Amino acid sequence: MSASTVFPMIPAASKSLWFFAIIGLVLLGALLLMGWLAWSMQHARFTVSSEGLRVQGDLYSRTIPLKSLVLDQATVTNLNTDKDHQPKWRTMGTGLPGYSAGWFKLRNGQKGLLYVTDRTRVARIPTTEGYTVLLSVEDPQALISALQAQRSPL
Repeated sequence: MSASTVFPMIPAASKSLWFFAIIGLVLLGALLLMGWLAWSMQHARFTVSSEGLRVQGDLYSRTIPLKSLVLDQATVTNLNTDKDHQPKWRTMGTGLPGYSAGWFKLRNGQKGLLYVTDRTRVARIPTTEGYTVLLSVEDPQALISALQAQRSPL
């Protein structure tokens, strides 16, 4: 009977371990970003004030001044039938089934800032800044009316 002899491998350089640490941090960051996006999908909101339309959601939040909104052309639309304003290409945004947020190229060639979850109830508001805002809200006409009321207060 002969005795076994074990020959261990020389341990990897510490540089190799840094690789795993960096990959772990990147994955953790991606997981946190996905969690935040999931949360913001459920908590986006649109505020009408004398300053304008405040769009609060994920990475694409902004305030659009009232003077930049073309309210006489604002309308309620159904993106299932309004082919011209359907998003065609996502240029900088989030595009998931049932959720589109951020910058998109529309089928009519225009640029669009979208926060769309329900394609059948969308407030479509053109701007003087070269893009159209498309927002899913429970009552799109009420949003448009509130903006128009801010534009011309009593």
